[in-house]
Amino acid sequence: MIRSPLASNFPFANATAATELDQLKYDFLIRTGELLHKYGTPSHRLERVMTKIARTLGVESVFLYTPTALVAAFGEGREEKTFMRRVDSGSVDAEKLIQFDEILERLEAGEIDIASAGEAMELAAAAKPLYSTLATAMVCGVGCACVAVFFGGGWEEILTAGLIGLSIAGIDIAQSKLGWEAGLVFPVSGFFAGIVSLGISRFVHPIDDRLVTLASLIVLLPGFSLTMALTELAVGHLSAGVARLAGASVTLVTLFLGVAISWRIAGEWRIDSPAVEPVSRWIHWFALSIAPAAFAILFRVRLSLWPVVFAISLSGYFTATWFGAKYGVEVGSFLGALVILLVPGSLGYRSLSALLNRQTVEGIEFAFGMIVVAISLVGGLLASSALVPPKRIL
Repeated sequence: MIRSPLASNFPFANATAATELDQLKYDFLIRTGELLHKYGTPSHRLERVMTKIARTLGVESVFLYTPTALVAAFGEGREEKTFMRRVDSGSVDAEKLIQFDEILERLEAGEIDIASAGEAMELAAAAKPLYSTLATAMVCGVGCACVAVFFGGGWEEILTAGLIGLSIAGIDIAQSKLGWEAGLVFPVSGFFAGIVSLGISRFVHPIDDRLVTLASLIVLLPGFSLTMALTELAVGHLSAGVARLAGASVTLVTLFLGVAISWRIAGEWRIDSPAVEPVSRWIHWFALSIAPAAFAILFRVRLSLWPVVFAISLSGYFTATWFGAKYGVEVGSFLGALVILLVPGSLGYRSLSALLNRQTVEGIEFAFGMIVVAISLVGGLLASSALVPPKRIL
């Protein structure tokens, strides 16, 4: 009996088709992990999401994530295949993460197939930023000015911090345009903020240059990374947590290095800190009302979600302020983090500043305070996740 070539090749064709389908799933999962990594998903969420999507696709998988690498293993036993990708995590882009979340939910619900989901993910990743570069630079200045209000600055400090913050946004834009090393922006910005604050205080108008320097650098302080690092450590993601903690520490040190150099070079310009005349109370409330919008733009939150941002920001602020004044900063930070993610970056900066000026005890107190606040924040975040489990994939 003569068998037809088609019949003899049919099992091989099925095997080939199965292999191609598996590879399509692997490629989709790897690319999804890269995109989530790039736009700010922390490790404890990324690994959970990727495992959930892989299970939906019928793929046995293990994922390992650190801030610079993604490792994925698919299959079992001798059939297991391991892939590793080098990916630098960028700044948080809430809009892209929301779009990714919506696409993955549709895939999980069976509304779209893998090919359509992959195409949608690529389109979302390639889309232009939600807000223009100019708008982002402007709100950097606005955010720094608002922080100067919260730090107790007068009109001179508020305006100066806003202008320096706007200029630092320009430095960041120049870094991306000129192709500098990404880490160079931190010492350069620190030096610029320190030298300009001292120069204005000496030659233009007396101001509290230390307050202005800190307020103008607030958007670069790695408080968010520090909090995420401690959260990852708390939930058992040790490699990612240690790597992120090291990155945040280096960022803080290099940022302050620039400030320290400016203080050494132009230390003679420093004058006795003038008495700061506090602004009227309505300015404080005005800053409190516009700061959430400024940071919503910085984190690229879509306009339809701004009411949520405002509600959460104000609730967190008042919760942390009231309970902090009544029961201490630890309780205030913990309860504030139940409502909103707070960050302790300014305490780390103040610690380095005090140590540079040989105020050892004060520097250690600030450093210890930063650790206590960070741990309180992590506890609040974990408690909030337990009380109100996230309904979305991300």
